[in-house]
Amino acid sequence: MHTFPTDIISIEERVRNIQPAEYASTRNFRNGMVTRLSPYISRGLISTRRVLEHILSLQLPFHKIEKLVQELAWRDYWQQIWISKKGEIFQDLRQPQAPVSNFGIPKAILAAHTGIAAVDEAILELYETGYMHNHMRMYVASICCNIANSHWREPARWMYSHLLDGDLGSNHLSWQWVAGTNSHKKYYANQRNINYYFQNDQEHTFLDAEYEQLEHLETPSILKENIPLRVDLTLPKTEAPRLANSKTTLVYNYYNLDPYWHPGEDVQRVFLLEPSFFEKYPVQQRCLDFAVALSQNIQGIQLFVGEFSDLMAQMDPQFLVFKEHPTNSHYRGREEAREWMSAVQGYYPSFFAFWKKCEKDIVKAYELAI
Repeated sequence: MHTFPTDIISIEERVRNIQPAEYASTRNFRNGMVTRLSPYISRGLISTRRVLEHILSLQLPFHKIEKLVQELAWRDYWQQIWISKKGEIFQDLRQPQAPVSNFGIPKAILAAHTGIAAVDEAILELYETGYMHNHMRMYVASICCNIANSHWREPARWMYSHLLDGDLGSNHLSWQWVAGTNSHKKYYANQRNINYYFQNDQEHTFLDAEYEQLEHLETPSILKENIPLRVDLTLPKTEAPRLANSKTTLVYNYYNLDPYWHPGEDVQRVFLLEPSFFEKYPVQQRCLDFAVALSQNIQGIQLFVGEFSDLMAQMDPQFLVFKEHPTNSHYRGREEAREWMSAVQGYYPSFFAFWKKCEKDIVKAYELAI
């Protein structure tokens, strides 16, 4: 069972324990040597750039680190699409999903009762830990979108709400990739594939078929009942912090909990929890509690439960500083850039077009490191 500590010492140790070669050969398997860094990257505690710098410091041959570096680049790629396309990532991006029979979530998925043992176990683990293996996320998305013919948006919101590493760009665009709305074709996985990567020998499920059969499979009866997403979330009840209205104030949020941001400076530090943000992008209580626990690595941080406009009512916006992010378009003050793996920015229609560009920067950094 996966666990995710919230103290900075344990997180830094997890970075140091990265094993790029083992990751490359085992990452798709249930017990593969994955980094387990995704929750900290998604919450802005560490950046893909920082992870890359550590990987380069290992001075391994490039072919041994390339797969892990490439997977990190996928994160930057999804973010660049989100920045470029903004709210369009919440709609069918390149072409409509078809066919679509409903706009809910299969009840069997929510209940972890699909009859596919590895999938059901993974959903229960998601509920218990806030984690799901990346390969399994694709399996679940394919069942929802391409077998149950549910539109991708509501199941994607369900998965995002439970993930400690929930990132709207990575999550929603990955679901669109599976559903064929952000790719040239849909993604399917059959029972044989699931058995291989998740060490199982199950047979006689609705996925126990050849791929060409799955593309024309009638929706199994167990997937036909659908229900909407429900989330119960309670924001912390805390007194509003006392803030000097003319002192530089760093504004942290659900996507930026960087404990290394402006270290040692005499500034105010506020973790802004906007009710409107969590209403628009709901998460489960475990995820919010995890973020609040991570914020305790930031010395002097104060919780501010309210809207950004409430913060501006107390502060002159010229003293407010925040990091760029697509969810921050209503912020006012001084915006600072996030850290990226390379200088490549903007929209690319495919990951490999993006990778071809940023690989040059990364190889150059690799050559300098060795």
